[in-house]
Amino acid sequence: MRTALPLFAAPRLGRLLHSLLEWPPTMPDWKNHGLRIIRSGELDSNTPQTPGMTRAEAISHARVGAQKLWAGTVVVHPNAKTGPHHHGELETVIYVVRGRARFRWGDHLEFVDEAGPGDFVYVPPYVPHQELNARKDQPVEAVIVRSGQEPIVVNLDIASPEDAPDTPEDDPFHSAPGKR
Repeated sequence: MRTALPLFAAPRLGRLLHSLLEWPPTMPDWKNHGLRIIRSGELDSNTPQTPGMTRAEAISHARVGAQKLWAGTVVVHPNAKTGPHHHGELETVIYVVRGRARFRWGDHLEFVDEAGPGDFVYVPPYVPHQELNARKDQPVEAVIVRSGQEPIVVNLDIASPEDAPDTPEDDPFHSAPGKR
């Protein structure tokens, strides 16, 4: 009586047979295609900038070959605010290094909370939100990681309980369409 291999075993068996038939065996080039360390002095500030903030790219496809994420830093000037928006299908993680950031979210930006040094903020896909620097005297410094490399920003026509920027140029977190 023949016993069929479980479906999950077939790819493993194929890789095993392939590796046994390959001589001499090839090993991955981990020296040139392994872990990458981007030193603080190597961040790329030659990225699109927005008044009121300074962006610096650390991890992207162009810089290290990343396929599924983007990471960088942002310094937001005191008392800065964004207009209401969402980032489409992207997930975003923000790690606050210094300063005090205020976030509003919801269909009417009815929810509010603040994050300080050492706090992580998770922004799910399509969540309407607004970022604000909660301090008038100190910048916010943060690390941002996104689940994709496209700079998706969908501006929303939602009245904010907080003063929004008067013009897209006043928005320190996001560029106007076509200006990223």
